[in-house]
Amino acid sequence: MSSRALLAVLLLLGCKKASDAPKVALLLPEAKTARYETQDRPLFEAALKKHCPTCELLYSNAGQDAARQQQQAEAALTNGAKVLVIDAVDGAAARAIVERAHAAKAIVIAYDRDLRGAEVDRLVTFDAEMIGRFQATALLEALKGHQKPVVVLINGSPTDDNAAQLKRGVHAVLDGKIEIAAEYDTPDWSPDKAQQQMTQALTALAGKPLDGVYAANDGTAGGVIAAVKAAGVPMPPVTGQDAEVAALQRIAAGEQYCTIYKQIGLEADQAAELAAMAVRGELKPAPPEGKATVLQPTVLTRANARLVFDEGFLKKSDVCVGAWAAACANAGL
Repeated sequence: MSSRALLAVLLLLGCKKASDAPKVALLLPEAKTARYETQDRPLFEAALKKHCPTCELLYSNAGQDAARQQQQAEAALTNGAKVLVIDAVDGAAARAIVERAHAAKAIVIAYDRDLRGAEVDRLVTFDAEMIGRFQATALLEALKGHQKPVVVLINGSPTDDNAAQLKRGVHAVLDGKIEIAAEYDTPDWSPDKAQQQMTQALTALAGKPLDGVYAANDGTAGGVIAAVKAAGVPMPPVTGQDAEVAALQRIAAGEQYCTIYKQIGLEADQAAELAAMAVRGELKPAPPEGKATVLQPTVLTRANARLVFDEGFLKKSDVCVGAWAAACANAGL
């Protein structure tokens, strides 16, 4: 056989091998929340390589557009994806994705958010209602000594089932113990919209004391803190969620009271392992009560913020850098 013919055969074999690689699609909802591109995507990709070295990852980010996510899911299925791991933009709208995937004999793993009653094959998430309770309890701890403190509530996106669960948890703890000055749902979890909402709340308060702010995640917390700074009023305790770099910096500086640390690496690993099992035909049908893997979160304040460094979730060199180095030192980080 000539060298040219041999090369052609090798190329054909290589193409066949690539086309035969089992495909797993990871569909993430947006990029305004830093965790998706900096944590979930790379951690899931690394975990999938560990659990399924031959698998090919098809990755998409919907940019907070439910219709776009549906198109991305359709494209993944057309390209031969056998498993969809989906963090839905809109839990209700994602039901159509689940139905289409099952019609194509693909497995659906809901990641980080439930899909509002859709018949997914597995769910890997944190308990959002528990997180809401943790956030609210931490806020009350920060407000000790206040009699019926005045609080603004900045909730998450109304299309995200997690936000609804967070809200239930928050109200279960706070109702009757605080005065709610204003409450908003934040479309798309947008920090800019959270900042506008907080500005509106401060205007309505007209200089009256504000004791605390519930912000559903670190992005909305950043918007809240920007609005408070712009208004020139004292910074109240502000909650958050996701343990983003910016949130740890604000906690070190005393601008944000707390965040929620979720072991995203463990969540990504669990989802990737389930995807690998599905590819190998090892994922057996389960009753509704047996489909969910629910992980436990941790509240982080200045007192225990080092945990994210100790467990390798964030690097101290990424958080305590530049102007933030002094704040970290003062906070004991």
